[in-house]
Amino acid sequence: MPGTSPLDRLVTPADPIQGDCRRLGRDFYDRPAETVARDLLGRLLVHDAPDGPRIGRIVEVEAYLGPGDLAAHTSRGRTARTKAMFGPPGHAYVYLIYGMHHCMNVVTGPEGSGTAVLLRALAPVRGLEASTSGPGRLCRAMGVTRDHYGIDLCGDTLWLARDDAPAPAEIATGPRIGVDYAGEWAAKPLRFFVPGHPAVSRAPKPKTKR
Repeated sequence: MPGTSPLDRLVTPADPIQGDCRRLGRDFYDRPAETVARDLLGRLLVHDAPDGPRIGRIVEVEAYLGPGDLAAHTSRGRTARTKAMFGPPGHAYVYLIYGMHHCMNVVTGPEGSGTAVLLRALAPVRGLEASTSGPGRLCRAMGVTRDHYGIDLCGDTLWLARDDAPAPAEIATGPRIGVDYAGEWAAKPLRFFVPGHPAVSRAPKPKTKR
C-alpha cells in the first residue's frame, strides 16, 4: 500500500464548479462588511496566475467593521498601509504578518468606511496543491502577494465569482482569531464559517486564568 506524503494530509477535499461561473459585480461589495462576509461563503476566489488558473471556494471569513472596531487595521485611521481599506469597495487589501505571511481582505463599501472581510480558508477547486486553511496558507496556495494590494476584484487577474452550487446549508459564527488585543471587540462573533469543513480553523482554546 503506497504511503502518504505530508502534503496529502494538508489538502482538503476538492469542490468542483457547478454550472455557470459568474464574476461578482461592484454592487456585491458595496454593502456592510457583515452582510458581505456571510454572502462570501460558498463563493469562488479565482486567480488567473501565470501557471494557470487557481480557484478555491470560500469556507471561512472574518468581518472588520471600520475605525470603531478595535481589531480592524483602520482603527488607527488612514495610513499608507490602510489606504486601500478606505478606498472603493471591491478591491483587495493585502498585508504581511510576521514578516512572512500574506493575508487577503475584500474591501467593502461605501468608500471611506474602512471596512473589509478577511478570507481565512478555501475548499480547493482547481490548481491548488497545498493547504488553503488559514489566511497565510490561503494566500500562498492562491499566489496572492502584496503585488495584489489594491487590485480591482472586478478586473481580469484576481476576482470572486458565483456558480450554481447551493449556498451553505448552515453558517456558524464565532469570535475572530488572533485579536486578543482588541478588548471587547475580540469576543464579538464576526467570524463566519461552514461548520464541519476540514479547512476551517479550529476554535482557539480559552485561556486559563492563574
